[in-house]
Amino acid sequence: MASRIGVYICHCGINIAATVDSKAVAEYAATLPHVVIARDYMYMCSDPGQEMIKQDIRDYGLNRVVVASCSPRMHETTFRTVVQEAGVNPYQFEMANIREQCSWVHTDRVTATEKAKELVAGAVAKAALLEPLEERQVDVTPAALVIGGGVAGLEAALDIANAGYTVYLVESRPSLGGRMAQLNKTFPRLEDAGALVISEIEQVMAHPRIKVLAYSEVASVEGYIGNFQVTVRRKPRFVDAAKCTACGECAQACVLAGQIPDEFQMGLARRAAIYRPSPRSLPATFTVDPAHCLLLRNGQCEEGPPCALACPEAAVDFGQREEEVTLQVGAIVVATGYDPFDARRKPEFGYGRYPGVITALEFERMAAPDGPTGGRIIIPGTDRKPEHVVFIHCVGSRDKQLGNAYCSRVCCMYTAKQANVVLDQLPETQVTVFYMDVRAFTKGGEEFYDRARARGVRYRRGNPSEIYRRGDKLVVRAEDTLLRRAVEVEADLVVLAVGLEPSVAGTEVARLLKLSRTADRFLAEAHPKLRPVDTTSDGIFLAGTCQGPKDIPDTVAQAKAAASSVLIPLSLGKAKVEAITSKILRELCVGCGLCKEACAYGALNLHPWRGVMVINEVLCKGCGACSVACPSKAITLGHFTQKQTLAMLDAMLS
Repeated sequence: MASRIGVYICHCGINIAATVDSKAVAEYAATLPHVVIARDYMYMCSDPGQEMIKQDIRDYGLNRVVVASCSPRMHETTFRTVVQEAGVNPYQFEMANIREQCSWVHTDRVTATEKAKELVAGAVAKAALLEPLEERQVDVTPAALVIGGGVAGLEAALDIANAGYTVYLVESRPSLGGRMAQLNKTFPRLEDAGALVISEIEQVMAHPRIKVLAYSEVASVEGYIGNFQVTVRRKPRFVDAAKCTACGECAQACVLAGQIPDEFQMGLARRAAIYRPSPRSLPATFTVDPAHCLLLRNGQCEEGPPCALACPEAAVDFGQREEEVTLQVGAIVVATGYDPFDARRKPEFGYGRYPGVITALEFERMAAPDGPTGGRIIIPGTDRKPEHVVFIHCVGSRDKQLGNAYCSRVCCMYTAKQANVVLDQLPETQVTVFYMDVRAFTKGGEEFYDRARARGVRYRRGNPSEIYRRGDKLVVRAEDTLLRRAVEVEADLVVLAVGLEPSVAGTEVARLLKLSRTADRFLAEAHPKLRPVDTTSDGIFLAGTCQGPKDIPDTVAQAKAAASSVLIPLSLGKAKVEAITSKILRELCVGCGLCKEACAYGALNLHPWRGVMVINEVLCKGCGACSVACPSKAITLGHFTQKQTLAMLDAMLS
C-alpha cells in the first residue's frame, strides 16, 4: 500500500513558535514525498488538535502520521493512541522533536526554522518506510515482591495487600522499620517516630496477605513483568522464631555481652553476640551475629554454649542452615532506603577522634527514650550535660569534592528539630547552627525553622573548616560569610548534619534487577516528571529514598504511588509488553555472544543446538544496544531499521 502521510506542526504556545516559524515548516512539509496533508496548530496535544488528526485520517485516507512538537517522552503515547483510535497502526506514527532539539537550543529564528524543516523531512522519510507492529500481552501472577522493610516498603506492602494481593516483604536486617525506627522525633510536629513505624510494622506482621521474610536477601531475579521468578536467600538466625519469647536471658549469658558495638544505637551502646536490635523491634526474635559469635567464628565457645543453656524455651539452635525460597510474582517494588554519610570522610571535623563530635543519627539515638542514655543529652564518654551545642549543616551534601553535589533535603529540617529537642531538655544550653543555606522543604517547615530561631537558636551563615580541641572544649573554626571574618566557637557537643547516600543494599539490588542509576548514584526513574516511580524495566517500581533523598511524607507518598502502579497489572491480570524489539537474522548470526554482553535486560541467549542467538521478545526493551554490538549485522531493531535510518539521513542532508 502506498504511503499517505499527514504532517502536523505544533506551535506549543510560544515554546516552539517563538523561535520556529511553524507555518513555514508546515508549508515545506506539504512538498515532501508521500505527504497528503500538512497543517500547523497551536497545541497539537489538545483535544481539538487530536480530533484534527483523526478527522484527516478519515477524510484523506492517511495511513501514516508525523507530528513535529515536543519530546516523544511527553506525548508519543498520546499520539499513538490517537492514530490507533482512527484505525491506523500506532507504530505507523513518527514524532519529530522540534522543541528540545530545535527551538530550545537556538535563538536565531531563521536557523531554527531551517533545522525544524530538516527534522521534519527526516521524520517523513522514515514514516514512509514504517511497518505495522503488534502489541502483545502476558499473563500476570497476582502477587508482588517488596524489597526493603523501611517505612516505604511497609506502606507499599500494606497498600498492595489491602487491595487483595499476596505480598512478599524481604528485609535484609533482622527486624523491620529501617532508618525510621532509629529516629527519635519527626519534624515539624515532633511526634514519636519509633511509635509511628512500630504501628505500621504491627499491621504488616498481622496482615494475612503479607509474608515477611526478615533477615533475608534477594539472590536472583529472572523473568519479566507479570512473571518474575525471585530466589530469596534466608539467613539462619540460629534462634527458633516460633519458640523465642524475647526474654533476653540468652544475651545476658553470652560471653561477649556488652562487648560488641550496637548498630541500632549507632555504636553508642554495646550488645552481645546474640541480640535483638531494640526492645521494640519486630519480629520480636533474637538473632545470633555470625560475624562475632565465637562458636560460629572459631568453632568453640564456653561449654553449652551459655546462650543455649540460658534459654528457657530451648530456642537457640546452632543447627540452622541457610535456605533458599523461590517466589513467583508479577511486579516488584524496590525500597532499599539510604545510608547516612560516613563522617570519617570529612577528617577535618574530627569525627571518630573527638568523642564530642557525633552525627545527627547518633544524636537521634542519644535523645530517644530507648537509646543508650535513656534519652539524656550528654557529652559522650562523660555524664555531663553540654553547655553549648553546635550543629553543622551539609556534611556530605552539596560537596562536589566528595562526589555528592546534591542536597539531601532533610538535613536543614532535622537540625531545626534537634535544636528544639536540645532546648526542650536543656533550656539553658546555648545552640548554634552553622549553615550554607536553609532549605525548609517540608509542609510547615518554614514556620518550624522560625520557631527554632525564636527560641534562641543562633544561625550563623558559614562553612566550618575544622574542629580541634582546646582544653576540654571543642573549637569550631569557620568563616562567617555575613560578618566576612573568621570565627572560632567553643562547644561541648558538635552534631554533624550528615546527608543521605545510596544504600549498599540498593546498589546490589540495582545490579540484580539491571536498574540504571543517576549521576548521584541513586536509582533512576523512567522519567523525573511523568514516571517518577517507574523504572525502565517494566513491572519494577521505586519507592522512598532509594530513588533520591526525601523526608518521611514524601517517602510515604512515593510508596503509595508505587503500590498503585503495581496494582494496575495485578488487577488487570494482563500486561502489555514492548512491541519495538530486536530480531535475529539466523542466516547471518555466528553465535559470538557479543550482543548478549551488550544487553542490559538479559534478553539474549545462545540457542542450545542451532548455535545462533535467540531473543526473548518479552524481556527486550528495544534499546538497540545488541544491534550496534553485532559485528555480523545479524540483528535488526523494529521501527528503527537500517533502511529507515538511512532514509532519514538522506532526507535531512539532501
